[in-house]
Amino acid sequence: MDYKITLTTTEKKAMDTITNDVHEWIKNAAQNRARIAKIEILNTLIKYCNENAITLATGEEAQVQQAYDLKLVEAVSSEKPSPPSP
Repeated sequence: MDYKITLTTTEKKAMDTITNDVHEWIKNAAQNRARIAKIEILNTLIKYCNENAITLATGEEAQVQQAYDLKLVEAVSSEKPSPPSP
C-alpha cells in the first residue's frame, strides 16, 4: 500500500538534519513499527492457541488474520470512545 504524507518546509529542514533520504527514513520507520506490531500479534496468538489447544494457521500472513478472526486484535478505531455508563 502506498501512503502519502506532507511535511512543512520547517519539518523537512529538521528531517534533513538527521537523514539524507527523508522518504527512506519515513518508510523504514513505518516498516519497522509494523514489524514490531506483527511480532506482538504473533506472540499473543501463539500463547492463546497453546492455552486453548487451537491449531495455529500456517504462515505469518495467515496467523495475523487468525488473530483478527479470533478477536485477539482489532484495528484501532477512529471513533472517540464513549463515556462509561453511570
